[in-house]
This record gives sequence, C-alpha cells and structure tokens, in this order.
Amino acid sequence: MWHLIEPLHAVLYYAPEVSEEAAALGFDVGERWPSYFPLRAAPLGAVGSGRVASAFYSFSPRMVAEHMDPAWGIASPEAVVEARGRGIDRAYRAIFGDRVDSPELAEAAALARRAAEAADLAGRPLAAANSGLPWPESPHRQLWHAATILREHRGDGHLAALLVAGLDPVESLVSFAAIGAASVERFESRGWSAREWSDAGERLVARGLLGGDGIATDAGRALRSSVERHTDELAAAPWRALGPAVTGRLADLLGEFWVAVLGSGLLPSETTLGIGKV
Repeated sequence: MWHLIEPLHAVLYYAPEVSEEAAALGFDVGERWPSYFPLRAAPLGAVGSGRVASAFYSFSPRMVAEHMDPAWGIASPEAVVEARGRGIDRAYRAIFGDRVDSPELAEAAALARRAAEAADLAGRPLAAANSGLPWPESPHRQLWHAATILREHRGDGHLAALLVAGLDPVESLVSFAAIGAASVERFESRGWSAREWSDAGERLVARGLLGGDGIATDAGRALRSSVERHTDELAAAPWRALGPAVTGRLADLLGEFWVAVLGSGLLPSETTLGIGKV
C-alpha cells in the first residue's frame, strides 16, 4: 500500500501546478527546496526551523533553517495549505483527465479516507497535523489528503524505528546508502557536510555496520531490514482497520491512478525512499 500511496502524495513536490501556486505566494521555485519545506511543514502551523528539523529528521538543521527561517514571512502556513490544495486540484486534473470524476476514483478516495481516519496519531506529529486539517469536498482532493496522512503516518513511525535502531539523522542516510537504496549523491542532497557524512560512516564502521569500503556489512543489512520491518509494523493499524478484503479492493482501485502518476514523468527515477531496497 505504501508503494501505491507514496507517489500519489509526492505529486505535491514536483507538479508544475503546485509550483505555480507556491510562486504566486512569493516562494522561489527555481529549485525544489525553498517551497518543499513550507509545503510539507505548513500543517504544523507557524513553527520554527528547529521543530521542522525534528519532524523531518534526516535533513540537516542548517538546510531546514535556510528555507524555513524566511518561510512564514513570505506566506502564512494557512495560505500555504490553501495553495497546496489548489495546486493538487489542478495537478490531479491534469494527470487523471476525465478519470478525476470517475466512480472508481470516488470509491478509492472513500476507502483511503477510512484508512486515514483509522491511523493512530499519538507520537506522530506530521500525521496528526495533516489529520487535523478539514477534509476537502472533492473526491480527488480527498484522495490526496488521505494519501498524505497515511504517508506521514508511516514516516513518523519510520523515525521511531530509526531511533530504536540507534541511527541518528546522518547515520540513517549513510546506512541506507550503504545498502544501495540510492546513490550517495542523492542522499547528500539532505544538506550534511562531507565531514558530517564521513564521521557518521566512521561511527557505523565502529559498530560493525559498515565496511571500510562504505558497503553495509551483514550486520548493517540486518539492522536496516529490522528498521523497515519495524516501520511496516508501526504503519499497519490503518490497514488492519480496513481489513484484507477492503484493502485489496483499494489497491485494485489505486492501480490506474498510480500508473498515471508514474507515467506523467513528474517524479524522479531515483529517490531517497529506497522502495524495494530493503
């Protein structure tokens, strides 16, 4: 379900329609990050960069501060939430065409909403913040909102799993790159310095999780597998509430829309999510 839902959410960060809405508010959209941070953080309210860095975890606090310190002076969180809703409305209409008003999308949205409303929110700041927003009226925007709650619910749980595994923000990236989840260059986009990256690698070598060549040891791969397993377990409550038959029905319904998003060419071919690389 994560594989199906993540791309539906991620349209937010790549669709030109969302970029246009962010630019209209005054954000620099010449690169991804100046709008990425406020677009994702807006449901938290007018919080400072420290709170955002804590919730986002793997980004360098310096990078977060660079983009978040000026953000709420450019536009309020409420204005950003409204703008991202308008952008997603336009983006989904462009991607799905006439299918945006189909009964299949409406049914998928209703089922995804049921799953999102069953998500446990204790200790999950981003999921709780998005869950606290009003539900949109149109089915396609409901689908995106549900996908967002569910992906942030899983993401919040993933951070808990990393903490239990004893992997700090930089180590979480170095250890993930070490199993081939994505290139080191892709992970380095999170803003850590070369020295911070190498120091994290040395700490992982000392724990027996990384070899001198930067490749994960058997112990390192086992730890990453345990992190992903724990993450999946922590993300299971909405799907248990839906039950296997209804979850299967939702998966079937989402298929064509997942294909449409991937076929749009908006999403990058390589991300730091490491889907299928555990």
